[in-house]
Amino acid sequence: MEAEASSFETSEMLARFLGSTPLLPESWNLCGRSNVMAPQSFLTDEVGGVTYVAFSGVQSVDGLDPFCGNLVPLAGVFPVDAGMFPALEDTVMVDAGLLHLFWTIFHTPVFQNQMFEIKKKQKPVVFTGHSIGGAIAALSSLWLLSYLQSISSPPTVICFTFGSPMIGNEPLSRAIQRQRWGGNFCHLVSKFDILPRLLFAPLAPITTHLHNLLKSWHLTMNSPFFFQDPGNQLGDHEKSELFHFVLGYVEATARSPGTNLSFVPFGNFMFCSSDGAVCVDDATAIVRMLYLTFASGSPSSCIDDHLEYESYVGKISLQFLNRTEEEICESNTYEAGVTLASQSISSGHMAKDCLKMARRIGRTPNLNSANLAIGLSKITPFRAQIEWYKESCDQSDDQLGYYDSFKLRGASKRDFKVFMNRIKLGEFWNSVIDMLEKNQLPHDFHKRAKWVNASQFYKLLVEPLDIAEYYRSGEHRKKGHYMKQGRPRRYKIFDKWWREREAFRENDNDNNSVSISGSGSNNRRSKFASLTQDSCFWAKLEEAREWVEKVSSESDPRHVVALWASIEKFEQYARGLVDRKEVSIDVLAKNSSYTIWVEELRVLKLHSQHFSTQIPGILDRKVVP
Repeated sequence: MEAEASSFETSEMLARFLGSTPLLPESWNLCGRSNVMAPQSFLTDEVGGVTYVAFSGVQSVDGLDPFCGNLVPLAGVFPVDAGMFPALEDTVMVDAGLLHLFWTIFHTPVFQNQMFEIKKKQKPVVFTGHSIGGAIAALSSLWLLSYLQSISSPPTVICFTFGSPMIGNEPLSRAIQRQRWGGNFCHLVSKFDILPRLLFAPLAPITTHLHNLLKSWHLTMNSPFFFQDPGNQLGDHEKSELFHFVLGYVEATARSPGTNLSFVPFGNFMFCSSDGAVCVDDATAIVRMLYLTFASGSPSSCIDDHLEYESYVGKISLQFLNRTEEEICESNTYEAGVTLASQSISSGHMAKDCLKMARRIGRTPNLNSANLAIGLSKITPFRAQIEWYKESCDQSDDQLGYYDSFKLRGASKRDFKVFMNRIKLGEFWNSVIDMLEKNQLPHDFHKRAKWVNASQFYKLLVEPLDIAEYYRSGEHRKKGHYMKQGRPRRYKIFDKWWREREAFRENDNDNNSVSISGSGSNNRRSKFASLTQDSCFWAKLEEAREWVEKVSSESDPRHVVALWASIEKFEQYARGLVDRKEVSIDVLAKNSSYTIWVEELRVLKLHSQHFSTQIPGILDRKVVP
């Protein structure tokens, strides 16, 4: 069984790391300056090779943005949004008012120029912000992380927020987990601060109170010395109404976790007070801690605490610097760690119970992973039966090969068993992906060699059968070709796992990996692969067959040119696989679809000499099986 890990202990290590580095103090220092010097904008600075971008918490001189509190899709709100967040699914929604503030800054020439310089330097970048500026920092981080996915060696992106409101829904939280970006975000939340809890409540009934509160905060933050303006402060009655209204919704959310949550936390939350800080990364535990700490406050403290982060940042560093070596060693045990954390946040036995719950949740992913390993062993016979089926097809007298035998299968018991085994294996791997995306498996699960290799072997073995069934059933005529419209999402995910594995495997000479190595492998094959190394080969062939059929009947010269270009591209691709022996012998079987396609193309070229005048030289190329 895999070793257990505690999400609390991991978060405690993160808290200790942050407390011992200048990242937090430098981030807050620039946030304070941006509040004073750059209202409705941002400041940048470079310290120790790290670029800091701090968004001012003073973003709206008129108080609350009228769109705040309403969720809208992250993609597609503005015409220019398409493709800005490619890693985040369509169901991701964020607060409309906060998104509007982000886009207002994003489209300024100053911000675009700054981002250009950051991308060019390829150095670590920290996005940070106090209050509403923290939400803009989080959205900026998500944008840059999405952009950097296409870069082979991207710079580190970290986001620190101080007293920021939440920005999005559960699909956003899930998407961040799925992309493994949770560790890039650390949200500092003071013990009583109302703003990080605000969006749990509907804003319409308290709009007037919020307008006055934000004006008061903004005037104070915009002052070099944080002088409070008594003319804009709420009265005791208004403070009490606001505090108890929000507290009621935070309590209801904490008591019924996961039910109808519009806004859901993501990343790491560092709860801080005058006694120190504790870091938590489980969403359920975060919501519970948001309630427990807030409930111990008062109408005045929930407002005043929003302006105390400078003091808390200093005390976070002292909390870890002042520990003796014995205390640090003792805190490595779970019970001592929980006690130390609950003392730091000073919320009694309920906070301690909450942190224990976070530890139990942290154990579950590892137990799930161990159970999946058992499940993997149970489905091995299904895979073995398909392997036997492939071998028998490849040796059959009809010389159809694996793919075509399944596509043209009859009603035999053997064929039906393979059909069902294919479905059972797909269900198992879909369940693996579902658990991973729900954060029910360890964070590094998708990087573990056992699961990366198993998923790759499954894909190479079974996807040809899925392709065969897709075209056998005529789905391509209803939906379109497999590559664009029919490919199951699990295979795309496994492609990504394998690519990431290859990127970190530059000098790996593990012989066990050779049998399923991709076309990028440096190992030269002496015989044909047991499985075709591009699991989508047959889907690409099906499209090439259609091109050959169309080219002889097409009358538009421009379409003819495009068809021949596509045919030639596939021909070169297939020839390369064959030359490198990265195909299984079923591809070259006498009566396989590929062998028939090669012959049809040869005949087409011989009988289509008139194309040579339209496409000079294209008919001079030989077709080599």
